[in-house]
Amino acid sequence: MSDTPPEYFHGRRYHAYNDWVKYTYGCRLQKVSLDAGFTCPNRDGSRGTNGCTFCNNRSFTPGYLFGVDDIHAQIDTGIAQVQRRYGYDERYVAYFQTYSNTYGSVARLRQAYQVALAHPQISGLVIGTRPDCLPDEVLDYLAELSIRTVVELEIGIESCDDEVLRRCNRGHTFDETVDAIRRAGERGLFTTAHMLYGLPGETRATIAEGALKLSRLGLDAIKFHQLQVVKGSQLANEWRADPNSVPLMDVTEYVECVADTVERLSPYVKIQRLISECAPNLLLAPQWSLKQASMALLLEDALAMRGSWQGKRYEAPASAWSAPVTPAFV
Repeated sequence: MSDTPPEYFHGRRYHAYNDWVKYTYGCRLQKVSLDAGFTCPNRDGSRGTNGCTFCNNRSFTPGYLFGVDDIHAQIDTGIAQVQRRYGYDERYVAYFQTYSNTYGSVARLRQAYQVALAHPQISGLVIGTRPDCLPDEVLDYLAELSIRTVVELEIGIESCDDEVLRRCNRGHTFDETVDAIRRAGERGLFTTAHMLYGLPGETRATIAEGALKLSRLGLDAIKFHQLQVVKGSQLANEWRADPNSVPLMDVTEYVECVADTVERLSPYVKIQRLISECAPNLLLAPQWSLKQASMALLLEDALAMRGSWQGKRYEAPASAWSAPVTPAFV
């Protein structure tokens, strides 16, 4: 292992996804969120009916998606908002974000994805889902699709601890996560893990232990989110009844947990996000008022204080890890 951060970190102490995208594609890939009307197996009765205890999809779903079923209309509105907010017009990818977007027949998935890809400004797909919604036939179809366009899978792992997963009603185990990511990797699919730190029953020690498990999965990228108590969730009811039953991390604790994980990850894993951002009218706690850029600085400072960087404590698994094939634009 190098005594300094790799050059492809571009001066940072971690491997930023946005830097990698700009270097790989020569431009930004801006995600445009979509709601294609999918649900989840822990909501429709397949594995449960109440969903995850922490979840209220409205807390992170853009308002322009409410009441609009047409995918092209969603894309048009989303692109217009990006252009107004950021003032640039670059490449866009359709982000199937709401609920589990591989939870359906291949025929249904094909119809939804092809409608999005038919939009003239869409250059690929990012598909949010769960480990238990990735049967082989779906992965085979996505692998076929990835030959000719950008396809990124975003898999909600949330925790590597089965007891923590059970307490928050995820409805799947970590073994299912390992299996899903292995099968996706065998097909050359770009896989991003979604981690949620601060869930009831999770500690800094269990997160660090989980980081070792994550480091063996051959992930392409990772997103870190802090636990937030949002209106309309079961967790919010528990927190209102007894705030002590839902202990929340402060900023320092959270940054240290993220740093613990980043040190143990392969330096090839790209870091996509460092914190969650929730609609202010739905957020109950914690009130951090931090943006991505501020959290990036805090992580850099934490790693610098340790004299560390992403991969400093990484232990490669016995089987060789191979870098993913960069998918092509449409």
